[in-house]
Amino acid sequence: MGFSNSSFSKSRSTPTSLAEINVVPLIDIMLVLLIVFMISAPLMQQGTQVELPKADTGTLPDLEDQIVLDIDKNKKISINGKAVPKGTLAIRLAAMSESKPGIQAFVRADQSVDYGTVAKVIAEVKRAKIPRVGLVTLPEAQSSDRL
Repeated sequence: MGFSNSSFSKSRSTPTSLAEINVVPLIDIMLVLLIVFMISAPLMQQGTQVELPKADTGTLPDLEDQIVLDIDKNKKISINGKAVPKGTLAIRLAAMSESKPGIQAFVRADQSVDYGTVAKVIAEVKRAKIPRVGLVTLPEAQSSDRL
């Protein structure tokens, strides 16, 4: 029943210093950063969210002399992705028309926006002496419903 002194001394070892780095906290921090970036990446999307109507048309040309007017479902207007304060659309369009005489305008309106609002924006474009105005739509091939 007695314990031998030699067996007790063999199980007890002298403390040694750890030379390894504990990487578990580093992995925890990296996982938290990954989750933060995965959640915030979709929120950093630029531009106005517009649900376009569908029609069988060509593609939007890649020209430098063009204006894209976005009208979202709340009837807020932006020019080339920059919000336009209410009442300043005509002034901004006129200034753009004077600086670039051959400029074209494309209207991207959410399909829930009423026709009257789109017509008013097109009328403002025409008053600003921008002769070419187009409507942006999605291709008909992406639509499941037909007229």
